[in-house]
Amino acid sequence: MHRLCFVFLAASRAPLYVFKRFLPTMSWLTLARRANGTYGTVLAVALALLAGCTAAPVPALNPALPSQWRNAASESSTAQQADLQHWWRAFDDAELDALVARALENNLDVAQAVERLHAARLLNPHAHDSYLPSLRASTNNVVSPDTSESYFVVGFDAVWELPLFGAWQSASRIAQGNLDAANANLHGAYVSLVAEVARRWIELRSAQQQERLLEAVRDADSEKLRLLGVRVKLRLASPTELATATAALAQADAALAEPRQAIQASAQQLAVLLGQDEPDPAWLQPGAQPQLGDWQLSTAPADLLRTRPEIAAAEAEVLHAAGELGISRADIYPHIGIGTSLEWSVNIASTHNHVRTGEGIFSLGPMLDIPLFDWGQRVAKAHAKDHELKAAVYAYRQAVLQGVAEAETAMASLQQLHAREDASLRAAQALQQGDDAMRKRVDLKLSSQLELQESQLESHRAELELVSARAARDLAYVSLYKALGGAPLPPVQPADDRFSRSGER
Repeated sequence: MHRLCFVFLAASRAPLYVFKRFLPTMSWLTLARRANGTYGTVLAVALALLAGCTAAPVPALNPALPSQWRNAASESSTAQQADLQHWWRAFDDAELDALVARALENNLDVAQAVERLHAARLLNPHAHDSYLPSLRASTNNVVSPDTSESYFVVGFDAVWELPLFGAWQSASRIAQGNLDAANANLHGAYVSLVAEVARRWIELRSAQQQERLLEAVRDADSEKLRLLGVRVKLRLASPTELATATAALAQADAALAEPRQAIQASAQQLAVLLGQDEPDPAWLQPGAQPQLGDWQLSTAPADLLRTRPEIAAAEAEVLHAAGELGISRADIYPHIGIGTSLEWSVNIASTHNHVRTGEGIFSLGPMLDIPLFDWGQRVAKAHAKDHELKAAVYAYRQAVLQGVAEAETAMASLQQLHAREDASLRAAQALQQGDDAMRKRVDLKLSSQLELQESQLESHRAELELVSARAARDLAYVSLYKALGGAPLPPVQPADDRFSRSGER
C-alpha cells in the first residue's frame, strides 16, 4: 500500500504543493497542461524529478565588515602591525612565553578539541557511504509447516539507493559542516587558552606588585601611627589624628586580603590551564609585572571572517543546516534504488530416506520507497529545517556584528588605558621625586619623619594606581587579540580532507 499510493498521488496531482514549494521552476506544469493523456502525466513527473535533483541552495554570506577600524591607533614611530600568532610576545616576558608553550601542549580543553577534530576527519570521507551499494549475507534454518522437511538457507542481499534529489550534495554539506565546526572549535580552544594564560599571568604578577606596595603602605601607616603616638604624648598632636592613623593602619591591613586572594586564584587557574594539579612554587615568588611600554597597534586585520573562531563556527552551522534542509527535502521524494538477492537452500532433513540437492534463486529489480501516510510529517520537517537554516544565517550575522563590536571596543579601551597609564606613570615619577626631595630635607633636619611618612604614602598610592593602570591596559591588549582570534596555528591541519565545498557534487 505504501508504494502503490504514490502512483495515485503522482497521477492525481496531490503532491503539487511539494513541487510548488520546493522546486526552483514551475515550467513542468505548463508542459503538462499542454500535453495530452499519459504522455503529459509522465512528462510532468519526469520534469519534476529532474528539477528536484539539485540540493537546497546555501544562502550567500556577505556580511558588512568595516573598511577600516574606527578606534585603531594613529600611525607613530612605535606603532606595530598585529601579530596574530605570537601576540603575547609583545610583553617580552620569557616566563609567559614558556607558560603559553606548556599550556598548548598540556591543556585538556585543547586535547578534547583535537580528538573531536580527529573524529570529524575520520567520518568526513564516509559521508556518502549510505548511498553506496551494500551487501549482506545471512543464513537460516527453515522447517516446512508440516514438519516433514528442514532446509539450510544461505542468502546474499545487495541494495544500492541512488542519491537523487540533492541527497549526495546535502550529505557532503553536513559532513563538511561538522568538519568546519570541529576546526573552529579547535581554533577557539587555542584562542581562549592563550588569552586565559596571558590574563592569569598578568593578574598574578599585578597582584604580587599590589601586595608589595600595600605592605609598604601598611609599614608607612604603622610608622606614622608610632610617630603620632609620640606626638600625642608630647601634646603636639590631637587624639583625633591618632585615631585616624589607627583606622588607616587597619584599612591597610584589610586591603592586603584582595591581592593575596587574587594571587592564589590566579596561580590555581594557571595550573588548571596547564593541565596540572598544583601551581608551580616559582609562580608564587614575586616577579616583575608584564607591561607593553610604548607599544601601539597601527593596523588590525579586518578579515575577522577568517581569524575569529566564533564566526567560522557560525558559518559551519549554516553549511550544516543547509545540508540538513537538503536531506529533508530529498526525503519528500521517493527513494529509488536497485536491489538484488541470491538465495540457496539445501534440504538437510526429511521424513523420507533421502536428502534433496540444493536449489538456488536469483532476483534483480528496482526498489521504490515512497512517502505516503507520513508525507505531511516529512513536509513539516522540511519547513522546520528551512527555518533552522534562516536562524543559522541570522546567528552568523550576529557573530560578525559581535566580533566587530568586541574588536572596536577593545581597541578603544586600549587607547584610553594607554593614556591612563602614561598619566599614572608621570604622577608616580613626580611623587617619587618629591619623596626623594623630602628625604633630603629630613637628612638636613628641615622636615620631620612624620612628613616623610606622608610623602612615602602618597608615592606608594601613586605606584598602586600605576600598577592598576598597567594591568588594565595589559588585559585590554589580551581582550583585543582574543576578539581578533589571535592564536598559534593548531598542529592538526585538515589538509588531507577529501571533501570541500569546491569539490561538492
